[in-house]
Amino acid sequence: MLIARLIAETQASETRLDALAAALAGAGMALAGKRRLAALPEVIELELAAGDPGQVLAVIDAVFGPVDVLVSAAPIRLPKVFVSDMDSTMIGQECIDELADYAGIKQQIAAITERAMLGELDFAAALRARVALLAGLDEAVIATCLAERITLTPGARTLVATLGALGTRSVLVTGGFHHFADPLAERLGFDRVVANRLEVAGGRLTGGLVGPITDSQVKAAALLEEMAAAGPDALSLATGDGANDIPMIEAATYGFAYRAKPRARAAANGRIETADLTAVLRLLGIARADWRAD
Repeated sequence: MLIARLIAETQASETRLDALAAALAGAGMALAGKRRLAALPEVIELELAAGDPGQVLAVIDAVFGPVDVLVSAAPIRLPKVFVSDMDSTMIGQECIDELADYAGIKQQIAAITERAMLGELDFAAALRARVALLAGLDEAVIATCLAERITLTPGARTLVATLGALGTRSVLVTGGFHHFADPLAERLGFDRVVANRLEVAGGRLTGGLVGPITDSQVKAAALLEEMAAAGPDALSLATGDGANDIPMIEAATYGFAYRAKPRARAAANGRIETADLTAVLRLLGIARADWRAD
């Protein structure tokens, strides 16, 4: 049994829903049931007796795309663990790119960031190369950058706060830096932070890092560690946007790609394309009465 949920407003979607049912049947995946969630009528839930999740996503994409969607191999339940990327997921920027702007080299660093997020460059090597270019930057610029450039993604606080109120443990896992992640995690309500640490000497960045790099494997390991602590029956949720989020997304019960790069999107069984992060709550079936205000 597969469960697929998608967000589609009642009035313009019924004809496309019929087309989706026909397309799924044509692909050998006939619907076993369909309904709108009572507490969230914009969410359509489909049941399929059998099928491949990737193929189901492709058919939904072809008929409804772009669309916010989740496909699960079992009934959808509340996760006990939530692990999320930070840059371009919980916040709207790439912190290292914005920090580079204060050094006058944003274009140079942003080009490397983009290629790393697309999976075209080794993440660790690309990170070291970008950090090296920041050597000599005043550490105080980080606080300025946080205040002037960094904005929370719409719905981020509601997502974390709501899950927390329902008993979900949240972990911010980022290839970015503690200088940014720690205050942002506190602001958002995360329980734990896993991040890289910039080396500072004499009040200036040295161009180096302290300790091991938080890369894609560390992100996945953090999720698995939290899952082991949560117990054998616990479910997990992950959100991310780049290639270094893929192992984490794949390891999660519900792996969401948020306005993601193509490779991360292809790896996910959940996709947020059009709405803000509260779409995750809707696709999990969490009624608005249980949401905590952003």
